[in-house]
Amino acid sequence: SVLEWSQLPSLPDPIGLAGPFVGVSNDILIIAGGANFPDGPPWEGNPKVWHDKAFVLTDPKGTWLSDFKLPRPLGYGVSVTYNDRVVCVGGGDKDRHYANVFMLNWTENKLETTPLPPMPRPCAFFAGVLVGDVVYVAGGQESPSATEALHNFWSLDLSETTENLKWQQLEPWPGKARILPVMAVQEGNIYLISGANLYKGTDGKVTRRFLTDCYCYNPQSKHWKQIADAPRPIVAAPNPGIPLGHAHILFLSGDDGENFFRAVELKDKHPGFGPDLFVYNTITDTWTKMGEFPKNIPGDLGKHRNAGTWPPVTTTITKWKGRYVVPTGEARPGIRTPKVLWAKPTAMAGSFGVTNYAVLGIYLTTLVAMGFYFARREKTIDDFFLAGRRIPWWAAGLSIFGTQLSAITYLAMPARSYVTDWALLVLNIGIFAMAPFVIHLYLPILRRLNITTAYEYLEKRFHVSIRLFGSLSFVVFQLGRMGIVVLLPALALSAVTGLNVYLCIALMGFLSTVYTVLGGIEAVIWTDVLQGFVLIGGAFAALWIIVGNLDGGFSQVISVGIENGKFNPVHLNWDWTSDALIVVILGAVFTNALVPYTTDQAVIQRYLTTPHEKQAGKAIWLNGFLSIFAGILFLSVGTGLFVFYKANPQSLAPLEKADQIFALFIARQMPSGLAGLVIAGVFAAAMSSLDSSMHSIATAVTTDFVRRFRPNFAESTYLVFARCLTIALGISGTATAMLMASIEIKFLWDFFIGIMGLLGGTLAGLFMLGIFTRKVSVIHAWIGAIASIGTLLYVKLGTDLNGLLYGVIGVTTCFVIACLFSRILPTGIMKMTGLTIYDVPDSRSNSKSS
Repeated sequence: SVLEWSQLPSLPDPIGLAGPFVGVSNDILIIAGGANFPDGPPWEGNPKVWHDKAFVLTDPKGTWLSDFKLPRPLGYGVSVTYNDRVVCVGGGDKDRHYANVFMLNWTENKLETTPLPPMPRPCAFFAGVLVGDVVYVAGGQESPSATEALHNFWSLDLSETTENLKWQQLEPWPGKARILPVMAVQEGNIYLISGANLYKGTDGKVTRRFLTDCYCYNPQSKHWKQIADAPRPIVAAPNPGIPLGHAHILFLSGDDGENFFRAVELKDKHPGFGPDLFVYNTITDTWTKMGEFPKNIPGDLGKHRNAGTWPPVTTTITKWKGRYVVPTGEARPGIRTPKVLWAKPTAMAGSFGVTNYAVLGIYLTTLVAMGFYFARREKTIDDFFLAGRRIPWWAAGLSIFGTQLSAITYLAMPARSYVTDWALLVLNIGIFAMAPFVIHLYLPILRRLNITTAYEYLEKRFHVSIRLFGSLSFVVFQLGRMGIVVLLPALALSAVTGLNVYLCIALMGFLSTVYTVLGGIEAVIWTDVLQGFVLIGGAFAALWIIVGNLDGGFSQVISVGIENGKFNPVHLNWDWTSDALIVVILGAVFTNALVPYTTDQAVIQRYLTTPHEKQAGKAIWLNGFLSIFAGILFLSVGTGLFVFYKANPQSLAPLEKADQIFALFIARQMPSGLAGLVIAGVFAAAMSSLDSSMHSIATAVTTDFVRRFRPNFAESTYLVFARCLTIALGISGTATAMLMASIEIKFLWDFFIGIMGLLGGTLAGLFMLGIFTRKVSVIHAWIGAIASIGTLLYVKLGTDLNGLLYGVIGVTTCFVIACLFSRILPTGIMKMTGLTIYDVPDSRSNSKSS
């Protein structure tokens, strides 16, 4: 089962209640109101009684307190927990239904009641949920004698001031009116499930039609859409449904209507409501059964009517102390249960297997062996940083590709097309499109200066302060990034394979450090080459297995993908906060291409390791081709995963994040051994990013700081320093990832990385100023950089603009402001040779220092 069940103390009322208000106030569980048959079952002529008593539980192992009351006897309303208060909406008694709304607040051992604005109409037997600060309710009936259900959808924003606090009447769902639906919230969207429609039968009496149709409402767009029908009616199921992970919703039991019209006939022999637990997946739009309610029926139902454990209906689920409370409720028609159940989602079980461990071990051992092999060739600091400029173009191109493709991307890109579509393919096309721009305008200048880091150019063009700013920005960002690129894939792998997260982190960190320290950039590049083949091969294998496990094969992927809009390449709108086409294009050109390929030392260092400038150009072209190819491949894998799990919903376990979907498929659907190799691909992607960060930081610090200000040390001293620094960086990155895995600082860390990442656009603007202008001096460059950083901080913290726009904003602001001030505060055209596009030599040298 997807839930692990336990019990809280039963209610003091031995009969139990249906339709109570349930919630948590100041960490105290409250169950109030409801109705039952205290004198015996209804088929013996006993009346239904509504109650005003409230029960309070302060500790899971404590006893219920019961000296508290509601304003009146009341039941079958909606209750949600908001800001340590229980909001109670509507409900009714024997004679009427109410529009009243109030809040329950537990304070100083008292239960206080605070009125709120009433609903537009009286209502009971309906459902409701809380989304942020807003309560939404739907369905129900206006009075006990109503002959039809309400077709209503109302909301109350609890964050509004007192004078503006009022209910809004929203557009209802495009289906039949209904009572007793169940609602749920997942990722900010509202789901309305099942319910019963009221109508007059042939005898003139009001009866019910049990419904299976379901709907989804987006509060942002205010739009309803119909989703897949439930497998059977889930009428009056405990409300709301329980969100599991990022895309599943669990619905407990509910009345399927099979015995609804036989309640009087069956009496004590009524079997109760079905035990099935149904799960809906919001991405694949599929339903599946995942376990059963822990039903325990006593022997003599006539004597022990309220005993046993039954799947309840007409009750409210609330979360308390990290678990879901399913309290009391209707066990069978006319019969309640006093039991209060407590459930928590079960952890996903994962196992890796001996064969997979063996394959992973062989792969990782190979990487270390490569480090020892290349260690024999690392004699000088030039060897350690630039591999003696002896790397062939195709290896440099594969290394650029591997460096830019982190494990986060390897898992996230298939997840993106699994959840949405192919709109981000344009990002990869941007890398290819910008290749000639980099090759013809940037590469000749950077190659012919005989430099080791990109930031040396900034000193030659402007001033040492600009060089130090650029290098330090890169170093600090990479220091923060190292922990993230190791932690996130480690968490994904651990969740679905059972691999210990700390073992994953330790293996990635230790082995990357070993071969990087031993073999320098040459080991980094050649391990990147191996890892690139493993990455692509793993994705190909996954796609092959996906297609092979579908009855319709590849044609099914195409047809189902088209039917569900999975191949949509663009979003044609002007929403600058979304993945609109214009946003993605600007992100592709600036954030995804210009920024990394003109400012990132980890990338530029590859340009400098080839024998000739033309070979460096070929490496950039190869990376551009691979980026498009890999983008199509990874997006195809994601679409394939969508089609596979739509056809096999029972195989899709609830996941905390969409980024785990590819790892889940690898662990559970791939043959043993092959799964180990593809998991090695995830390791490969993480290690490729980590080794590049370590080595490029060591290069930048040694070259831009140590060697710049202490130029007279021996070459061997710089080499020893670089290796020792790489060891320290490996330890630091590994320790940071482990710390984030054990302490909840990830959001703070993400914020820090997000702020530091803003500097990429500023750096790209500085490089552009250097290469494309002759009148911009160091003063103008600093003014442009400061303006760019200030603008980006405002955009980041004060707007909702898509992060893909940060690159174009940073570059444009820096460039335009600096150029503007070069006219306001002119310094004239400076003398410089080979530093701008206006004075770079036309002919290209073929020397190794070109």
